[in-house]
Amino acid sequence: MQGNENLIVGLDIGTTKICAVVGEMFDDEINIIGVGSHPSTGLRKGSVVNIESTVDSIKKAVEEAELMADCNISSVFVGIAGNHIKGFNSHGIIAIKGREITEMDVERVIDAAKAVAIPPDREILHVISQEFIVDEMTSIRNPVGMTAVRLEAKIHIVTGAVSAARNIVKCCQKAGLEVCDIALQSLASGYAVLTNEEKELGCILADIGGGTTDLALFKDNNLKFIYELTVGGQNLTNDISVGLRTPLPEAEKIKKRHGTCIPQHVKAHDVIDVPAVGGRAPKRLPKTILSEILEPRVEEIFSLLKQELFSNGLENSFPAGFILTGGSVVMDGIAEMAESVFNVPVRIGQANRIGGLKDIVRNPAYATGVGLVIFGSKTSCRIQEVKSDSSGMQMILNKMKQWFKNII
Repeated sequence: MQGNENLIVGLDIGTTKICAVVGEMFDDEINIIGVGSHPSTGLRKGSVVNIESTVDSIKKAVEEAELMADCNISSVFVGIAGNHIKGFNSHGIIAIKGREITEMDVERVIDAAKAVAIPPDREILHVISQEFIVDEMTSIRNPVGMTAVRLEAKIHIVTGAVSAARNIVKCCQKAGLEVCDIALQSLASGYAVLTNEEKELGCILADIGGGTTDLALFKDNNLKFIYELTVGGQNLTNDISVGLRTPLPEAEKIKKRHGTCIPQHVKAHDVIDVPAVGGRAPKRLPKTILSEILEPRVEEIFSLLKQELFSNGLENSFPAGFILTGGSVVMDGIAEMAESVFNVPVRIGQANRIGGLKDIVRNPAYATGVGLVIFGSKTSCRIQEVKSDSSGMQMILNKMKQWFKNII
């Protein structure tokens, strides 16, 4: 049995699958030693709607990862996503009166910026500094020690439904796991697939999952903007099921085996076998029909993302391009479709800077799970050190806020 002192486990609780990834730390290197995955039926659009089904899927994914890694998993780092996640910018100003700026002044100006009205059913999850302005000087990352009359802060506030985070924690606890910390899934995926150069210059990460598409804009090595689109791979599967008149499980298989969103990629004589509903005989249909079903939906996803970015004045904020990840991006032609919509370089994001079972987890479907392991390696918490806490939700929220203080 492997010792647990250097093990970190990322648990990606998604709409269509739950994935557990076990990483082992060696100095500054992370080796992936175990992976477990199981279909998820207890979530809708990233939020838990059936606790018992979610708990059962978590247990089976964790058991599979335990067998592969030959270890016992007791604590995990978990991702959070869904249409309840919202982000907005805020601005704060304080007077300095001609003296040096201290750490306390930085905290005061951030407190002033986050003094906004939040509905009672929502919680501030992250407060991320964008830039500081010292008198007339802009784009300052750390103003401590500078002399000024006035200090301003521009921040990005991420909020989420309190109940959604609590339900995730409750599912993990019912599965016998302690939640070591929670991270936004799009941020975790960024750890796994983005380079420092991309995050510095400006890039878009789009994590296309089963129920949602999580978008995050990185620039100057900071998160600048997030958006949760409640359209994902399940919509593609549903379109195939309706268009080809086939059961949903068969539509999912067809999407994975034959899916392409570029009709020009399909040869004229290509056909696919389509199982019918109600025990009827299967049909053989031209593959072009499948591409004609998928093309408008994929184009719609990217057009909605583009509309959101442009409406917020961010059309020139990602010169480093567009990075696609998530289980739905393995479809043929999806990168070309994104490139035609956004007119920037596009690539498929795969987990990097890891060792061990990297050939398995380089599948974009594992990006969030690997990212959660990397996220866990950057915190002071290790899975075997986590203790039970009756105020578990508040503890997790405090850790999330402290994490963001450490990365800005």
